[in-house]
Amino acid sequence: MAALPPAPDADLVARLRDDLAAARFTVDRLTDVWGPDAAAALFRGQRLPAERALASRRDRDPVATLGALLVLGLPVPADRLAEALPALGVDGAVRLGLVEAAGELVRPLLDVRPYSFVDARGVGSWIIASDLGELATGGALPEHHVLGIGGASTTLSGLLVQRDVGSALDLGTGSGVQALHVARHAERVVATDISERALQLARLNAALNGVTNIEFRHGSLFEPVAGERFDHIVSNPPFVITPRTEGVPAYEYRDGGMVGDALVEAVVRGAAEHLTPGGIAQLLGNWEYRADGDGLSRVERWIDGAGLDAWVIERDGSDAAGYAETWIRDGGTRPGTPEFERLYAAWLDDFAARGVSAVGFGYLTLRAPAEGTAPLRRFERLPGAIGENAAGLGTAVDAALAAHDWQGGRDDAALLASVLTVAPDVTEERSYWPGQPDPAVITLRQGSGFGRSVPVDTATAALVGASDGELSVGAIVAALAQLLGVDEAALTAQLVPVVRQLVVDGFLRHD
Repeated sequence: MAALPPAPDADLVARLRDDLAAARFTVDRLTDVWGPDAAAALFRGQRLPAERALASRRDRDPVATLGALLVLGLPVPADRLAEALPALGVDGAVRLGLVEAAGELVRPLLDVRPYSFVDARGVGSWIIASDLGELATGGALPEHHVLGIGGASTTLSGLLVQRDVGSALDLGTGSGVQALHVARHAERVVATDISERALQLARLNAALNGVTNIEFRHGSLFEPVAGERFDHIVSNPPFVITPRTEGVPAYEYRDGGMVGDALVEAVVRGAAEHLTPGGIAQLLGNWEYRADGDGLSRVERWIDGAGLDAWVIERDGSDAAGYAETWIRDGGTRPGTPEFERLYAAWLDDFAARGVSAVGFGYLTLRAPAEGTAPLRRFERLPGAIGENAAGLGTAVDAALAAHDWQGGRDDAALLASVLTVAPDVTEERSYWPGQPDPAVITLRQGSGFGRSVPVDTATAALVGASDGELSVGAIVAALAQLLGVDEAALTAQLVPVVRQLVVDGFLRHD
């Protein structure tokens, strides 16, 4: 394991933390300063509305100064920064690496912004430091860029199962966001990264937010934790598929240096050697669609080789050309420029050489088999599922795993003897052909969780409607068989597997 970069100066970090708290440097206060429309524009990557809002102000509000400097990436007068950070001072900000002096102005060297969230443990907020983005730099990102809070990081954090555990691993920690999240439910967290720059900022963020149960280690993939096992592994790995061609930027935050989707495969296979029995690994990933088969089937082969339980959701996908365009723009290279065309050709050549027609994106929940857990093999496509609405879905993931084990541990007789209740967020929708008494389509919909919509037949709809916590599943099936005038054994055989799936998906709940 390589040596870590120096720890940030504890006294300077404490002064900065106190100054930001005194200034009320929060998401809500910044929104108050430049308004909700400007905040929405910033979320879309446009800072001009916020800039204009700040230019119109006549006060010397410290939050306005800090917002301009640390969030928008604009230079500010040194005397204004001294007022906004009275304990740290301009000299302290320079020594901490936040800014550099430029005559009577100071320029930002880091992006530092508040971040708020809600998880199973309640409302939380942090200050997160990262490298300046392209809005501040005005050009393509350097290869050693350390990303702050992005859509992928909030998606993963929202999906995290938050059971209390003894140990957790954040593989490829970047700026440390996932490590901070798992530190809320793990006694001990190990956070690793191959980038010294990333570890430097992750250590700063842990110190800035007063989180002390994270140990940082430098190295590639699982090398820094050889021989160790963890109850929970999380990873937003550098999964972007990048050509291994000279002259193509290899951004550390998104490119793991392997060919195609081999990085995600390596994380999947490595997790098997580093999970405790029943331990869970959760990660994001890309996988290729090649001429020799389906992308999800490709992931399934990786998991077969690892010997893990798995629940994989493909949320989205892109053809090869669209994928290339997305990630070339992500690095700050603009369409229509010669550099864009050069990179575009390199990407398309790489895909063509390996027979890649498309790339899938999604979420993987892996589990080491253990006593009391039922074998789990689930690979599904939920287009558009989760995305920016991932907050709190970790509870739904945890409940689905528990429900899977509950039903998997009961034979058909035990399931029929169980008493179930319909979840309170479930609604039923019926569609009729004009003039017909019976519905042509019956759909059950979830109002929370993964927001699933499931078409069902009349018998299933009736069973769900009768599941009010009073009668057993078997008693309801018997009554339905008599009402519908069908064979009870045949109806039982039809409904039992349906009930099992409705339990796993959260439409029906057990005590």
